[in-house]
Amino acid sequence: MADRKLFALVASLIGMSIILSYTLSTYTTLLFGVSEFHFVLRQATFGIMSITVIWILAQLDPDKWLTPIGFTLFLGASVLMVAMPFLSESLVPTVGGAKRWIKLAGFSIAPVEFFKIGFVYFLAWSFSRKLGHHGGMGLVNEFKRFVPYALVFVASMFIIAFVQSDLGQVVVLGMTLLFMLMFAGSSFRFFFSILSGVIVFFLFFILTAEHRIIRIKSWWALAQNSVLALFPDWIAEQLRVPTEVEPYQIGHSLNAIHNGGLFGTGIANGTFKLGFLSEVHTDFILAGIAEEFGFFGVLLVVFIFMWMLQRIFKVANRTKDRTIYLFSIGMGLLLSFAFLINAYGISGITPIKGISVPFLSYGGSAILAASIGVGMVLMASKKADMSKVNK
Repeated sequence: MADRKLFALVASLIGMSIILSYTLSTYTTLLFGVSEFHFVLRQATFGIMSITVIWILAQLDPDKWLTPIGFTLFLGASVLMVAMPFLSESLVPTVGGAKRWIKLAGFSIAPVEFFKIGFVYFLAWSFSRKLGHHGGMGLVNEFKRFVPYALVFVASMFIIAFVQSDLGQVVVLGMTLLFMLMFAGSSFRFFFSILSGVIVFFLFFILTAEHRIIRIKSWWALAQNSVLALFPDWIAEQLRVPTEVEPYQIGHSLNAIHNGGLFGTGIANGTFKLGFLSEVHTDFILAGIAEEFGFFGVLLVVFIFMWMLQRIFKVANRTKDRTIYLFSIGMGLLLSFAFLINAYGISGITPIKGISVPFLSYGGSAILAASIGVGMVLMASKKADMSKVNK
């Protein structure tokens, strides 16, 4: 039997997203001149579809279906992302200088969302066969067996970061890959060596793009006072940059959070969604929740999300199948990093990466892809010791 609690938790988050897509999209519907139900109907369509997909996947035999579904997502999404730059503008429109969405029957599909789930499964499937406990293996040998995965990641990063100009997704995938390596049995010295290399790699990509440098400087100008207070004055002065005007989105995001207080302004009574804070029903949905439902509303969302992650990690901990173990760990990490990067970004702690909140932010591709991932975990949970998982 699949984990019913995990299903209920995900369904509750999807239900919240449908309600929020209505209450937080007031200004956006007026701006685009569409019906007030435009976003909620679309989100409800994908929400119901996602819950149905989770239920269907949970009924399937993991021995028969898990690998075909995982590789279909990985290979299918990879082919689509490679082909997208060469497809017509009517099918793959350029938005913000990037081709990220395929238009189908009035909806926009983002292949990268499905690629992430397939990528995690590919890593889990391959790591379970190729990697194990490092034993007495030297660092050089550990690097040698990592090379094929590094090549796959670099190829993926090139497509996502350069062709689609979406560095945020690369950060999420890179962090997931790094920690899955550790859970697959790599040594700590190898883990920290790769971590150092990843940091250098991302610094290179940031420093070779002027718009990313400007974004980092804007973020640092906002965060530097609290950070530099920890350093001696002579070091702090070397790291300080001229104070700039607080980034527009971050400023209004923080104001929305402050305006909500402990209990919020009440559902549909938020102010900053009225043209002050754009994308409040997508990337800034946590700020919208904070304003209308307050600190305790955000706390409830975090509690449900953490409970969901706990169920996913528990499935991993209670299975003897190494592929299922690593895939469940990977899915939990993928969802965790996406949530944390978004939460830190909207609160000004880290630069904004354009990462949506899993199951909550408006967006059909993201919610459907994440639901497929959780559905695969539920399918796999039938091979776990459910008497222990359900405690």
